[in-house]
Formats: sequence, structure tokens, C-alpha cells
Amino acid sequence: MLIPYPSWLSAGDNTWQLTAATLVGLMSLPGLAVLYGGLVQKKWAVNTMMMAFSAFAAVLIVWVLWAFKMSFGAPMHLGGGFLDQFVGHPGPVLGQASEEAQANIPLLSGIGLMPKFRFPQSSLVYFQFVFAAITPLLFLGSVLGRMSFKAWMVFVPLWTTCVYSVNAFLIWGGGYFAAKGVVDYSGGYVIHLSAGVTGFVAAAVIGPRLAKDRQAAAPNNLLLVAVGAGILWLGWNGFNGGDPYFASADAAGAVLNTNLATAAALLTWVFMDMGGRNRKPTFLGAINGMIVGLVGITPAAGYVNGWGALAIGIIGSFVVWFSFNKLATKWIFAKVDDALGVIHTHGLAGLMGGVMTGLFADPKMIEYLGIGKASAVSVKGLFYGHPWQVVLQLFAGAWVIGWSALGTFVLLKIVALITPLRFDDETLEIGDLAIHEEQVEPSDLARRVMPIGAGHVVEQVGEEQAGGSGSVQQITLE
Repeated sequence: MLIPYPSWLSAGDNTWQLTAATLVGLMSLPGLAVLYGGLVQKKWAVNTMMMAFSAFAAVLIVWVLWAFKMSFGAPMHLGGGFLDQFVGHPGPVLGQASEEAQANIPLLSGIGLMPKFRFPQSSLVYFQFVFAAITPLLFLGSVLGRMSFKAWMVFVPLWTTCVYSVNAFLIWGGGYFAAKGVVDYSGGYVIHLSAGVTGFVAAAVIGPRLAKDRQAAAPNNLLLVAVGAGILWLGWNGFNGGDPYFASADAAGAVLNTNLATAAALLTWVFMDMGGRNRKPTFLGAINGMIVGLVGITPAAGYVNGWGALAIGIIGSFVVWFSFNKLATKWIFAKVDDALGVIHTHGLAGLMGGVMTGLFADPKMIEYLGIGKASAVSVKGLFYGHPWQVVLQLFAGAWVIGWSALGTFVLLKIVALITPLRFDDETLEIGDLAIHEEQVEPSDLARRVMPIGAGHVVEQVGEEQAGGSGSVQQITLE
């Protein structure tokens, strides 16, 4: 008789882990690609989607060749103390054992902070990949409309290796901050705070969009924005629901808390808009509120109860609304062209969520049940008698800000030695057609180059006139 499962594998846990990972993957593709593609000017829609899809692919290759083990492998022991728990040994995860053996995070398992997983290593690798992959797509929102595609494709693998992997190991992989008691349920720090800071620094180094592009920055398709935002919201159920690594009661609580905080944050932003200068509710405002709620609850989802989730959504949205609408025109924020305001909706929201985890974490919300001599795993915040948790959260947040900013600045300077960081002004004037020879709606002006023999045939289709079809010119280039 053939037995399909090894004794350690739970079909339910493995099914949920793969499903959760797929939900998170959908947040990137097509979620963020469509969301950002609808938010930008029409001439940048193809470039935006191309950068999203290409980054997603590039991170996967880097992840399985060396970055997963840097984030979750055995520590490198670089010199004692903090450096001893700084980053994991790089290495591939492509062999049979890496795909079919029982999943394991060596350092966490070694110090007893994580029960044994009940799914294979490949499920863990893929689940953590989609977290790593969405992070560059988030900070892409800061540099849209001017960053060179070549520079982007060099920067993303470098950043994943040098910045993301270090933060992930320190906080998630059993590194220094994890050992001290810092918590980040699903990436408020590792993903969102890091993405917000990275995007802001990158926007400052690369420089602003063309002045006329900044002035005419209205979305090209709000229906696509709605589709992308909806995928993002519901995909977040996999983001936070998958992070206990078990199909547990805590996973269910995290999913409900995610949606509670998001609903509260969306409505808070809408009400703030109605009381603001224009006194009108806006769909883009609702989407911003939604994102703030999703980001804010991410570090706290399985550690707080429903009351804490509502508080995080309302407080986070209230504060970020003021940051987005008031601070964006002042001080350094007015000098840096953060195209979609990622520093506010992801950076500040992620930091606030991490700090509020230290306030609202309820020790009765059990992440892992204690069995035998093992103690149950939960987190106690300031309002439940443990003020030190807030200090720990602030300490880790400061590290993520500093390391992400420094790493981004240095890596961009290195990339600039290889290829220009931004397109020239002539290319910026044209957009997609100059960069990719494609347009999201080719009725305006389509140009197709097809290799034929020794030369090329170029078809140029003119803009359709009222009541007639566009003219076609065919030119053969030797």
C-alpha cells in the first residue's frame, strides 16, 4: 500500500500554506501591476506593468539561489554579538531535500521559538518568496515615470540580497531582534516600512518626474484601480492568515482582524476627506485608507484582538491622512517626488502598526498552543502590562529605517556606475512607446517592428480619425 504523506505532513496545513502563498502572489500579479497601471498616466501603464512582472521574476531567481537561506538559514557568525545574528549563510534551495523534506527555520527551531512545521520546505520557500517579491513592487510606486528599466533590473536583485534578506533574518529568521523579543507578524517592518523608506530614498536619488507629468498625474483608469485594490484587500487574507504557518485558530483571528482594521481605516479616511478642504468623499482616498489599514494591521494581525484591530485601523488612518494631505507639501516631503506617496501609506503606516503592536498585543491571543513542557506563544503589549514591548518595537523600527535608507543609497550609487538611473528627457516625454514599443491602448499611435530577413518592417499606425480608420505607413529599414 502506497502512503501519499510522510508522517510529519498535514494535508490541511500544506493546502492552506500553498493557498495563502498564491493569494499573496496575486496581490503582486495582477494586483499591484493593475493598481499601479491604472494610477499612472496612460503613457506609463506598460512600463509600470513590465517593471512589476520583471521584478517578481527576478526576485524568485535570487530567492532560490541564495536569498532564502540568507533570510531563514543558519547564521553566518560574522564576529560575535549583533553580527553573530545578522544574516544567514547564502545558498541554493533547489535540491530534492530542499523541496520535499520537512520545512525548517534552523535558528528559530534551535532556540525553541517555532514548533515543527507540518509541510515541506518548498511550501515555506514559496510562501516567503511572495513576501520578498511584493516588497520591490511596493516601492516601485515611488519611482514610477522616470527610473530606467535597466537600472531597475539591476537594483532589485541587489536590494533583495543586501537589504531585504538582512531585515528578514534579524526579525523573522531568528536573528538579533527576534531573540530580543521584537515581533512583526507579517511584515509591517520587513516589508512595508522598508519599502516606504527605500522608495523615498530612491525617489530622492533618481530625481523627480518631468514637471508636466507631475502636474498631469491624474489616474488613467479608476476601474483598473478598483480591480487591483480589491485583489490587494482579499489577497491580504493570505498575507496575514498564512503567517502562523498552521491552519489554526490564530490564522482565522488574523484574517478577521485584517478585514476589521481595513474597513475601519477606509471609512476613517473617507470621513476625513468629507471634513477636509474639498468636503467630498473620493475613491482614491478610500483606496489610500484601505491600504493604510492593511499595512497597519500587518505586524499585529495575530497578536491583537478585534478591539485592537479596530483601534489600529482608526488611529493609523487618522494619522496617515494628515501626513499624506498636510506633510506631503512641507519640508523634505515637498522636495522629493514620491509618485504614489509610498512613504506615507506604507512607510508611516508600517511603523505605526509595529509600534501599536507594542501597545495592543493581547497575551490571550495565542499564536502557538503549549503542549507538554512547551509554553504557549503570545505577545503582551503595554496596555496589558508590558511596556518594554513598545521600546523593542521602536528600536527595531529605527533599525529598519536606517538600514533600508543606507542600503538603498549605496546600492543606487553602485548601479549608477553600471547604467543611468533614469531615462533621458526625450524618452520621458514619450513613455511606453519609446521604451517598450508598446502602448496600453495602441489606438493613439501604434508602432510595431518585425524582423524580416536582413531588414526590419516598421508599421506606423496613425491616430484614428472621426468616421474613418487610421493611415498605415510601411517602411523597410536595412
